[in-house]
Amino acid sequence: MARVLITGSSDGLGLLAGRQLAAQGHKVVLHARSEARAQAARGKLADCEAVVIGDVATLAAMRSVADQANALGRFDAVIHNVAIGYTESGRHETEDGMTQIFAVNVAAPYVLTACIDRPARLIYLSSGMHRQGNPDLDDAQWKKRRWNASQAYADTKLHDTILAMALARRWPEVLVNAVDPGWVPTKMGGRGAPDDLDQGAETQAWLAVSEEPAARVSGGYFHHRRRAKMAPAAEDEAVQDRLLAYLAQLCGIAI
Repeated sequence: MARVLITGSSDGLGLLAGRQLAAQGHKVVLHARSEARAQAARGKLADCEAVVIGDVATLAAMRSVADQANALGRFDAVIHNVAIGYTESGRHETEDGMTQIFAVNVAAPYVLTACIDRPARLIYLSSGMHRQGNPDLDDAQWKKRRWNASQAYADTKLHDTILAMALARRWPEVLVNAVDPGWVPTKMGGRGAPDDLDQGAETQAWLAVSEEPAARVSGGYFHHRRRAKMAPAAEDEAVQDRLLAYLAQLCGIAI
């Protein structure tokens, strides 16, 4: 039996992965951005061990969520599922000077990874759109460029994939992988999304707990339990190091 923390899991893919893991007998800790959403999550997955709470658009909340997670004890796996999509009307800046989409999609997984006691497995949610992402960090917060929501989202999913590959290289004792869940009908994906919702959650749950040889690997990019081709930038060590250095300076904490 494993203990698994899933961020961004009050609904959607995160909650579904939690349900799949709980049904297999694993202990699951969910994450919600508010007390109201935490209560709703408990109602949807009564078997969850706990729910950590915090809107991870801010550095303070990221650290709070990490502290709450650590207070519960070490996890066997953490699934970094938390993310927002690209339907927002314009560029929104957080109190820390980041775009909201970068703060939630990239800074939060980074800070939580840095602050939560290191588990045996780490899974980062990417997207097929990461292949259209730009690894250039010169204007990662979109302060100079004209705002493009879909491009900003693609960039963050590339950054998530780069982060996963960087950690797989730096932490050989940890199984670290990235997952493309597909375009699935969640609030983010929309009702018309063509992929299967159950399959969208299955791969990250499988990577978190399975003892199958295919799941006990590191440095992979997976789609529906199969390794897939990732953007070349994600495997570039110089790109990885630049992202880690950028995040360390931006967030005030180094991995």
